Amino acid sequence: MQPALKRAIIAFALASIIIVSFAAVLQQQRNFQEVTPNPYYLLVLPTSFVNFGANDQTTFNNGTRTQIYNYIDNNPGIQFRGVCAGLSIQVGLAQYHLGVLIKADLVSFIRDGRYKRFFPAKKFSRKEMLTISLLRHKTARKILEALLDKKQLSHGELAGRVSITSQALTWQMKRIGKTQFILQTNEGLKTIYSLDENSTPTLTKYLALAEEKQ
Repeated sequence: MQPALKRAIIAFALASIIIVSFAAVLQQQRNFQEVTPNPYYLLVLPTSFVNFGANDQTTFNNGTRTQIYNYIDNNPGIQFRGVCAGLSIQVGLAQYHLGVLIKADLVSFIRDGRYKRFFPAKKFSRKEMLTISLLRHKTARKILEALLDKKQLSHGELAGRVSITSQALTWQMKRIGKTQFILQTNEGLKTIYSLDENSTPTLTKYLALAEEKQ
């Protein structure tokens, strides 16, 4: 075989090997990206795939973060500004550590109008969180306390008892209606309000909690 032809065959073989190897590397990278699109994938696994004890320990390795969790645990339904004011910490710092706690599934929240109310995760049902949030509003709490005391009141009687206008009571009833605590019936032109008996124990329990946190 002529030397020139031999060199050409060798060069072709080497080029083929390089092309095949390069293609294999590209395929491996493509497969890896499909499985782990986020380079920080292992840091954001859902908590159900992470040993909770280890996660817990890592999350609470910061003193400020531990303070925030304990404050929310002792004050369920607290607003963000309440956390900042209660612990005298800056807004940005509180936002960061709350984000870590929420991501670790240690703190949850529900929306209350324009605001968020924070709770220790997995300690309360959604209805309980709605109830606690509702009872943190002074007027709503007065309405429910009045119905616990009198069992049944007309729209006018209830408005007078809590010292608000008829229109304001109508607005409050729309908010309270989300908890399904109050039953509404009509007697002629009168609207009568009463408490759902099945909800009374829950209401009584969290009214006591709301009074403790005042």
